[in-house]
Amino acid sequence: MNTPQPEQQVVELAIGGMTCAACSARIERQLNKLPGVQAAVNLPAERAHIRFDPAQADVDKLIATIVKTGFSATPSTEDTRAEEKARKEAAYRAELKRFWIALLLTLPLLAQMPAMFQGGFSLGAECHTEDLIPRWLQFALATPVQFWIGWRFYVGGWNAVRGGSGNMDVLVALGTTTAWLYSTVIWLLDWTHLHVYYEASATVITLVLMGKILEARAKAKTSQAIEALMHLQPQTAHVERDGQLVELPVKSLIPGDIVVVRPGEAVPVDGAVVSGNSSANEAMLTGESLPVAKAPGDKVYAATVNGDGLLRCKATGVGSHTLLAGIIRLVEQAQGSKAPVQRLVDKVAAIFVPVVTAVALFTFAGWMWSYGDFTYALVNAVAVLVIACPCALGLATPTAIMVGTGLGARAGVLIRNAQALELAEKINVLAVDKTGTLTEGRPVVTAIEKLGAGGTVDMDTNGVLRLAASLEQGSTHPLAAALVAEAKARGLALATPQDVTAVPGKGMSGSVGGQAVRVGSPAWFAELGLVVPESNSAGSLVAVAVGEAVAGLIAVADPLRESSKAAVARLQKLGVEVVMLTGDNERTAATIAAQAGVTRFEAGVLPGDKAAHVAALKAAGKVVGMAGDGINDAPALAAADVSFAMGAGADVAMQAADVTLMRNDLGGVADAISLSRATLAKIRQNLFWAFIYNVVGIPAAALGYLNPVIAGAAMAMSSVSVVSNSLLLKRWRPGGK
Repeated sequence: MNTPQPEQQVVELAIGGMTCAACSARIERQLNKLPGVQAAVNLPAERAHIRFDPAQADVDKLIATIVKTGFSATPSTEDTRAEEKARKEAAYRAELKRFWIALLLTLPLLAQMPAMFQGGFSLGAECHTEDLIPRWLQFALATPVQFWIGWRFYVGGWNAVRGGSGNMDVLVALGTTTAWLYSTVIWLLDWTHLHVYYEASATVITLVLMGKILEARAKAKTSQAIEALMHLQPQTAHVERDGQLVELPVKSLIPGDIVVVRPGEAVPVDGAVVSGNSSANEAMLTGESLPVAKAPGDKVYAATVNGDGLLRCKATGVGSHTLLAGIIRLVEQAQGSKAPVQRLVDKVAAIFVPVVTAVALFTFAGWMWSYGDFTYALVNAVAVLVIACPCALGLATPTAIMVGTGLGARAGVLIRNAQALELAEKINVLAVDKTGTLTEGRPVVTAIEKLGAGGTVDMDTNGVLRLAASLEQGSTHPLAAALVAEAKARGLALATPQDVTAVPGKGMSGSVGGQAVRVGSPAWFAELGLVVPESNSAGSLVAVAVGEAVAGLIAVADPLRESSKAAVARLQKLGVEVVMLTGDNERTAATIAAQAGVTRFEAGVLPGDKAAHVAALKAAGKVVGMAGDGINDAPALAAADVSFAMGAGADVAMQAADVTLMRNDLGGVADAISLSRATLAKIRQNLFWAFIYNVVGIPAAALGYLNPVIAGAAMAMSSVSVVSNSLLLKRWRPGGK
């Protein structure tokens, strides 16, 4: 007997106090040690996405673990977002104020820099130059910077050491404290023949703080897309209550409320139009700028903008149950996930600080052994500690992912996780469903052939269509809907059928106007002994018989989507082979494939067999993407390396695929692949420069080519450069523009 698995819960926590990749790695490591817990910590977003078994852990236990590790944590929900943002802005303003104070205290110390460069960093660091500023004043200026402005580094460093690891704060605190303490000893002992390095310790702290401020501003820009989505939904709505139209907060609405949306207003809820005709700009959902017509029965979505007409809508989804809220959750989940390439970075970050500390100790020992100059050995060791920066490594991947997934959301491409984003760039074969993916998904009548039989049936093509549509008007089959729609478009008056009998998979029979009528597949007619002549019409054929005579044939086809040919051409230009899988017959499949520019297709494939075709492509060594409707094609979507769910609005099965396309356009797959390649290119650039910076900078400092001030400036700017490079990804445009 199988024991049922406990249902897991998910919580988002806002984390405070992280400074580098080592911090996020430590939190993640401690959380994942808890039984039943799976955690991923996002450094730039300052969040932890945690899935846990409620039988083994709870939110309080998770928060307590993070606090014990040395950081703060609070639950993050839609209701707390405004509070979190205000708290971050207040912290940023306080940090900015401290920076300006540090700068004012540090600037006078920079007067010592010329003397420092002239003699202080040469072998044999004795210097008989007069100090431009008395050493007691240097002490007075540097000490507040070191222990008040720089207190955050001591707190962060202590928390890291207490948690059993190190971070950037440890390096900064060790390096600057060593310089300050050495300078203070020299001043107190009145050793005028040696330099003091108050300007070095104060300048390093000021520069690192400046880097943190610039980094915070840059990181804020990486989440602009998600912020823009959050601000789209209106806060109030006009609601009908007791015969009156009242303005109420959106939070107070419930499903079933009748909401009035005036021209030019944003729709406050997901719902259906009850009365009125208008159009809606749904670009924020689909990336498509053309307005969509709205009439009674049509769906509307929160945050879309109403056109010129007045609409009365019945709310079906409010608050966190709207499509927009689902998109925001999906994007945040993707931004908080980790790409496989991040694993290498996490391993490096875990050992980075201990290795750098060891290098600094060896640097000090090496210079002391070689030249016996304590001052110079100490200065070079401090430079090693200061220049080492795990931040750039930690920010390289998540900042690019945050920008990339945000851009995708704005373009109507919702990427579920970072792994899918990384893998999408490698796709070289895309398997596509025909119906609803390459085609419109709405069959239409393309031809009607009048046949007659020995003079017993004498009617024109409209007569053939009227009989068939009259019999089929009660059916929900797509072909039946096409017949009825065409009859109505021609203005034909339909009769009420009698004695209707449906034969599953074959057709229908009944009486229309006193005549026995059958409508169905030619194969069914053949079983009944009715001869159906060959037809050259493309599409699915529907035979119509009156009595025992075949009256005509109606060709029904699902037309190619207008954008499909261009989308296929764009995919092929990206080096992706498009393979069409369809359950239709060979002739119909060949016609659609030719129209779309698809050179390879498989016809007569049942939905359950599509997964086998995808598996065969993968077995041939291909990285396979699959695009379908996200529901009928679920087995094939699950079998693919990366799956794309086609659709729009609430009908999109967002949880069925790795990537959800908010509009029915195969061009969205090309957008996703293009965005993936652009994002991964930025990640590789970031990682290259982050690794090169440390690979070059640390040995240079150890060999005596860098002083602590220059090392501090370089360290401060390394993180800023990585985030700024990620922001360049915003140049990407959908549609290959």
